[in-house]
Amino acid sequence: MTAWLNIIGIGEDGVAGLSASARAALSNAETILGGDRHHDLAGVTKAKRLSWPSPFDAMINAITAHRGRPMVVLATGDPLWYSVGARIAKAIPSSEIVFHPQISAFQWAACRMGWSLADAETLTAHGRPVEQVIPYFWPGARLLVLTAGPETPEQIARLLTGRGFGASTMTILANLGGAQEERLDGTAADWVETAPTIPAFHTLAISCLGAPRNLLSRLPGLPDEAFEHDGKMTKRDIRAATLAKLMPARGEVLWDVGVGCGSVAIEWMRAAPSAAAIGFDTHAERLAMARRNADTLGSPGLVLLEGEAPAILDRIPESVGTKPDLRHPNAVFIGGGLDACVVDKILARLRPKGRLVANAVTLESESCLAALHETHGGQLTRISTAHAQPVGPYRGWRAAMPVTQWSLIQ
Repeated sequence: MTAWLNIIGIGEDGVAGLSASARAALSNAETILGGDRHHDLAGVTKAKRLSWPSPFDAMINAITAHRGRPMVVLATGDPLWYSVGARIAKAIPSSEIVFHPQISAFQWAACRMGWSLADAETLTAHGRPVEQVIPYFWPGARLLVLTAGPETPEQIARLLTGRGFGASTMTILANLGGAQEERLDGTAADWVETAPTIPAFHTLAISCLGAPRNLLSRLPGLPDEAFEHDGKMTKRDIRAATLAKLMPARGEVLWDVGVGCGSVAIEWMRAAPSAAAIGFDTHAERLAMARRNADTLGSPGLVLLEGEAPAILDRIPESVGTKPDLRHPNAVFIGGGLDACVVDKILARLRPKGRLVANAVTLESESCLAALHETHGGQLTRISTAHAQPVGPYRGWRAAMPVTQWSLIQ
């Protein structure tokens, strides 16, 4: 089928800012789908106007109902950068779509701030929990954030100040490229005290400044004290070695069997953009603790299920929100509930080139890992760590329990 769907990015300058091909597509369309603001920018046409359906997930059905007829979907700026075009492209073959990008909000904002776009983090809090910007807080970091509305800057200001970044500068850039363009400047600490009146449609630019109490890198190996825990957790050094073999990657899925306080799953999600994780545990109180840690540390999308492996593995939902298929992981960590039946079920679900890592501290679980290594191959490693601690007026090494680690790439 030839292309029948044109997805057009439109800016504050309306039709005047569109390319000739985009204007032609707009003129020839029988149906135009977009928000009220988009329709106003596009002006009057002969086409039938449709508003975004409610719920928004009904959008694909609304579009495919016009399959084969000239149709336009209007988006803001670049329709494939945190925008509706990306969702449509997953459901409709690319051969049926023509994209017409405009300058994105990120490009406009970077130019107004005088920042190199390559040196800034481009994030979104539109339709997503605002806490997911937390992993990017770092001294000197420059963040460009698409917001959900006028309430988002104050929410981010509170997150910044709560982590020692109250001196961060925050700039509202509204209606970029249009006659009503507006700019508001302040600091996170000021906006917590007195939030300004903010236009509904804007982009937020943040320059992270301050003296945070704890530096929390997106690289694996957060301090143990960064997590709320009951003592039973994968400790920092072992966690860093574990995540190195799990290899977090963009958009991939982790299963964390015996999630505990959530430390491995949370660090997996912090380490790679759009990485998803689902954690399983038999203790409701630990799942509640993992939820609090995920929200505090910027992984609010962590999915948690109560139940025992392997039975719980059959209750995994196909998807949650915008997350990928959770039923077939790219990586699996077994921190609890280790046995051969669990491993067999995991290996049957693991994607090609999937990674499996299991840690053991008891003699019984260590012997299980030895048997699994003999059956399936992979690597068997013993990790020992020791930390300097006071011994009277002196210092000495206090060894932690050694951990046996079995890892496998399928």
